[in-house]
Amino acid sequence: MTMTGNILITGGASGLGRATAAAVAKDGGRPLVIDLGEPEAGVDHVRADLSDREQAERAVRELADRAGGLDGVVTAAGIDSCGRLEDVPADAWERVIRVNLMGTAAVVRAALPYLRRSGGTVVTVASTLGIKAVSDATAYCAAKFGVVGFTRALAAELAGDVGVTLLIPGGMRTGFFDDRDEQYKPGPDAQLNQPEDVAATILFALRQPRGCEVRELVVCASAETSWP
Repeated sequence: MTMTGNILITGGASGLGRATAAAVAKDGGRPLVIDLGEPEAGVDHVRADLSDREQAERAVRELADRAGGLDGVVTAAGIDSCGRLEDVPADAWERVIRVNLMGTAAVVRAALPYLRRSGGTVVTVASTLGIKAVSDATAYCAAKFGVVGFTRALAAELAGDVGVTLLIPGGMRTGFFDDRDEQYKPGPDAQLNQPEDVAATILFALRQPRGCEVRELVVCASAETSWP
C-alpha cells in the first residue's frame, strides 16, 4: 500500500480529525488541518470557519500551496444542535447544515484541482444518523443524509479520476457530546468507539493504490443503537 502523503483534514484539532492527523503523521504523511481551534503542536494548519465558503476555500488553497499539493482530503469537521425543530434557533439549525454539508462540499470543491493532479482520495465523514433518522436531530440528520448523497454522487462523477470513500461512523468517545444538554448525552453504559480506531479505517482508505477504492465504510461499536 502507498504512503498517505499530504492529507488535508477538516476538524483536525479535536475528536476524529485529531486522531486522523496523528495517524497520518505516524504513517509518514503530512497532516494539514483546517479548524477553528489549534491542532497539536507542530501540525501545519489554518484557522477557518467552515460555515463561510470563502474562508474554507482560501484555507484549502493556502495549505495545499504551502505543502506543494494534496494527496487526500478528510472532511471530519462536524457540529450538532439537538432539540425539536421548533425549539432549535433557526441560526443554530442552519449553521449545522453550513458546517457539516456546505463546508464539506466547499472543501472538496477547492481541493479537486490538487487531487486530480495527484490522483488522490477524498474521505467524507457522514454518520449512522445519515442513514437512520431519529427525533430531535433534524439538523444533524439533514446534513449527514446530505453528505451521504453528496458523496455517492461525487464517486460517480469522479470515477477513475479521484478516489472517493464515504465513512459512516457511529458514536465515538470524543468531546462532540460535551456541550449538549444531559438528555442528549450518551448514557454511562453507552458503547462508543475510540476515535483512534476509526481513524485507522480512514488511513486504510487513503492508502489504497490508485484504481482501487474503498467506496463505503460503516464503523461502529458492536452494540451501536443507530445501526442497522
